[in-house]
Amino acid sequence: MTGGTGFVGGATIDAALARGHQVRALTRKPQPVRDGVMWIDGTLDDVASLERLCAGADCVLHIAGVVNAPDRAGFIAGNITGTQNMLTAAARAGVARFVHVSSLAAREPGLSNYCWSKAEAEAQVAASDREWTMVRPPAVYGPGDTEMLDLFRMASRGLVMLPPGGRMSVVHVADLARLLVQLAAGAGDGHAIYEVDDGTLRGWSHAEFADALGGAVGRQVRTMRTPELALHLAARADRMLRGRKAKLTPDRARYIAHSDWTADPLRRPPRALWEPEIATRKGLAETARWYRAKGWLKA
Repeated sequence: MTGGTGFVGGATIDAALARGHQVRALTRKPQPVRDGVMWIDGTLDDVASLERLCAGADCVLHIAGVVNAPDRAGFIAGNITGTQNMLTAAARAGVARFVHVSSLAAREPGLSNYCWSKAEAEAQVAASDREWTMVRPPAVYGPGDTEMLDLFRMASRGLVMLPPGGRMSVVHVADLARLLVQLAAGAGDGHAIYEVDDGTLRGWSHAEFADALGGAVGRQVRTMRTPELALHLAARADRMLRGRKAKLTPDRARYIAHSDWTADPLRRPPRALWEPEIATRKGLAETARWYRAKGWLKA
């Protein structure tokens, strides 16, 4: 497994161990000893370490990737070259099954460098001789997540800034992890691309999701929509102020402003394989309680 030290990867390790699997996981830094987990030192640009990671495995579960980078080269290294290196290592180690965690962004390669890099990574997997399956998650939330933390904090203050418009899908990390473990164990169709969500028909409008966040933190929230031009100007300002360390890059702004990040119902996994179990309003409330217990969100 790659990405095992991250949010989705950590939840997937938990799910795999709960089902009795043994996990070999890539790490850049020393990790605590854990029964059932063998940590392999290495990086996605070191094929030798990736071959050690794959040795003796039944399946490669490739979760790691780059969601924000200062330039196109960063996305190439993290998403395209990293995926190709994992495919090479899997082939050399004789691991036939390859489960690739992609993104809904792969549907829109012309939108941003991030989207393009995810589409290119998918193309590499599809062109390989591995027995592959791909999963495109939408926005993933749950205890331990840092990406949505700012939204929870805004909701706790009673005002949530929204993107320009459109709809989105979400999925709880535990539901996503459960699917990934099932696919890694051999379930699902070969050469399938699955898009997953919480089961909400047509997803959520941004205002609806803000209301759900308000319910999770016990606040009635107001919302304010950010015009697309303002979003792009803010991205330029962040780049000028923080340079390569900017979080709101022009690339990220184009992604945020896109109007449709909902899962395609025609690509949902068959119900016999997987269904979401965690209702989003309940999951958001659970996540808010976890944030507060950790001191990440004020009571």
